[in-house]
Amino acid sequence: MIILGIDPGYAITGYGLIEYKGNKFRCLDYGVISTRANTPFAHRLLKISNELEHLVERYQPDTVVVEELFFSRNTTTAIGTAQARGVAVLCGAKANLPVYEYTPAQVKVAVVGYGKAQKQQVQQMVKILLNLPGLPKPDDAADALAVAICHAHSGNRASALAIGGYQ
Repeated sequence: MIILGIDPGYAITGYGLIEYKGNKFRCLDYGVISTRANTPFAHRLLKISNELEHLVERYQPDTVVVEELFFSRNTTTAIGTAQARGVAVLCGAKANLPVYEYTPAQVKVAVVGYGKAQKQQVQQMVKILLNLPGLPKPDDAADALAVAICHAHSGNRASALAIGGYQ
């Protein structure tokens, strides 16, 4: 199974592609899609969409997994990030792929075993599980790989919420 993990953001969207086969992981690709602050917002979303569609076309994933948003204060950032998240979900739906979402705590439990793990702990476990030569950087890419690993560990269990009925 090839899983495309996405950590949504309108300035930086992290992505991670892994193959999960026979209880073994293989990292296919990871990185970020960056947009410039002075670019019109609609064009930023378009760039995210185009690059995610290119990844789907290139790697032909079996599923798309998106990290849920968590914001406590800055509603302006939350709204923009939610729109970028919508682009990620739409990208999966347009490719007729199942789209799942996981909370940051679910990701931490699946990857580290502890829902309040620190970012460094998650990155270290991602490195170990994917047999990477170093910690995955930047953080957004590491988070995208972690959400993909979370899905591989969770499969189609009830803890995952399929978006838009795509299961």
